[in-house]
Amino acid sequence: MKKQTIFKVLMISSLGVLTACGSSGSTAEQQYDAKELYGCDVINVYNAGEYIGENVIEDFKTIYNAKVNYDTFDSNENMYTRLLGGSAYDVLVPSDYMIERLIDEGMLQTLDKDALENLGLLDEIALDMQKEFDPELAYAVPYFRGSVGLVYNTQNVDPAVIEEKGWDILLDETYKDRVFMYDSQRDAFMVAFKALGYSMNTDDPAALDAAEAWLREMKAAVNPAYVTDEVIDAMMNGEKDIALMYSGDAAYVCAENEDMAYIEPHQGTNIWIDAMVIPANSQCPGLAHAFIDYMTGYDAAYANSEYVGYTAVNKQVFDEMSTDPELYGEIPAYIPRTGYDKDEVFHYNETLREELGHRWNKIMSGSN
Repeated sequence: MKKQTIFKVLMISSLGVLTACGSSGSTAEQQYDAKELYGCDVINVYNAGEYIGENVIEDFKTIYNAKVNYDTFDSNENMYTRLLGGSAYDVLVPSDYMIERLIDEGMLQTLDKDALENLGLLDEIALDMQKEFDPELAYAVPYFRGSVGLVYNTQNVDPAVIEEKGWDILLDETYKDRVFMYDSQRDAFMVAFKALGYSMNTDDPAALDAAEAWLREMKAAVNPAYVTDEVIDAMMNGEKDIALMYSGDAAYVCAENEDMAYIEPHQGTNIWIDAMVIPANSQCPGLAHAFIDYMTGYDAAYANSEYVGYTAVNKQVFDEMSTDPELYGEIPAYIPRTGYDKDEVFHYNETLREELGHRWNKIMSGSN
């Protein structure tokens, strides 16, 4: 998940927008008293690290005369573990498959849609993706959407070759020692499953064996460096030729280094959505609803997407960001592929997660 300012030129272009209406739209001129409205004035928010615009939280606090305790997590799994440990939050921002788990385990409350006036601003693409894990759109409000693909250096990798090979470019010894791979069982096995023509949600033993063999072959062929967020600056600086990356990270890299390009391989990939939810044990659900509605509005969504680099789910913000050449209009990574039948959303499967973890540990250690 990408978390840095994308274009330095935007600091000038966005100044007029944010000065005129704050990072929260017309509500910047409105003042509320959260204590009077909701009986409480403190919420605890848990989001992925650096996944929000610079002034968005401060503006919300000013508008509602409220306090926001803002914590960050580095993975959905760590977030879940903390919840099990008894930590209480009012707003969470997990990924699709984790929200599916939280719904199944009764850990979320249904949303009061009458308190969410900005739902009509959301892109239908995001809402359709949400139906994969929340069919009635009852528990979540989209935050960002994106995809997983390959960032590559066009000076060293022929675009025609990578388009033809897709994920199988990662088996090409030409790029030995020139590849970054996420140190993530979920993402790595997704790549292998898709390269082999399987669903990334499969738990078929034969598919698992084939995917493990593919990942071992990849490791031997290109000796990838296994990384996490450090891949962003490394690719921006051209340290390697190919990297598995999330689309928002790719947008940043491609904006900062014109030699870099992004591709969603023809074999299919993971398309994902992160969304805002309210835990069942929220102590201030009224203010939590206000926070979610605020984040869905035009200017908070604009500030978030501009800063983080991921695809906005507010339709107006997406339309502006994806067409303006001074924003993301010339950055294809900002516009994830849609309507492709080989792309999938992850679904929660604890048995499969444990099996992939076991196999991934063996691959990384080199054991059989």
